[in-house]
Amino acid sequence: MTPELTALTLAALLQVVQYLLYAVPANLELGPGYTMSARDREPSKQMSDGTARLGRALANHFEGLILFTIACVTVTLSDQSTPVTAACAYTYLAARVVYIPAYYLGLRPWRSLIWAVGFLATLLMLLAALV
Repeated sequence: MTPELTALTLAALLQVVQYLLYAVPANLELGPGYTMSARDREPSKQMSDGTARLGRALANHFEGLILFTIACVTVTLSDQSTPVTAACAYTYLAARVVYIPAYYLGLRPWRSLIWAVGFLATLLMLLAALV
């Protein structure tokens, strides 16, 4: 397996961890009556700021994972894996790991800067695949 696909697999496992980090407190805070329902109405109580942030960080990773997956698959299938693309893949993964507590703690502007590092790493992988 290429380093890029290894990083992609680890990023997918991180997504599972993020889901659990969000789902457990969300279920505790909203209660099973709401979380097991069809959610046709707004919840009767709100989640805490931290839990809501974990949910937004989860959604953000879903969005970032799309481009990162394209980058990893493109680099791998075109047989263009290099130390640079591998470094970019692990930079993306590290940025996503650090992004979770940064978002949870509301660290500004650091959260946005961390996100930008991951995005730039993905962009560089995509550009490398075209060269």
